[in-house]
Amino acid sequence: MIKFRLDPKTGTPFYRQIIDQITFGIAAGNLKTGEQLPTVRSLAVDLKVNLNTVAKAYKELEILRVLETQQGTGTFISEIKIQISEHERSAKLKDICNEFSSIAFSYGFSTDDIINQLKKQ
Repeated sequence: MIKFRLDPKTGTPFYRQIIDQITFGIAAGNLKTGEQLPTVRSLAVDLKVNLNTVAKAYKELEILRVLETQQGTGTFISEIKIQISEHERSAKLKDICNEFSSIAFSYGFSTDDIINQLKKQ
């Protein structure tokens, strides 16, 4: 199971962030076929967002056949295989790094400080 995290500073709608985290989670192997996702209600409570936000993300993923919802049982990862192109992976990493570095730089950290800390992790 993955830990969902939403960032209001990115400008990306929350439902889109949920979709991206699920698709990247599947592509990376962190979410497996048949794995159950949290209910719409529980994920909305955990993320402190409106139920409709999570429902919209789940619904879009159902339309794409990434998720399967079974009435009374829950929402599960389907058997679909997802591969993220190298270009898309690279673009996502670049966005993450840009956001991260701009925050770190605003606190006065240097590139060397950032690199050293990342190496420790």
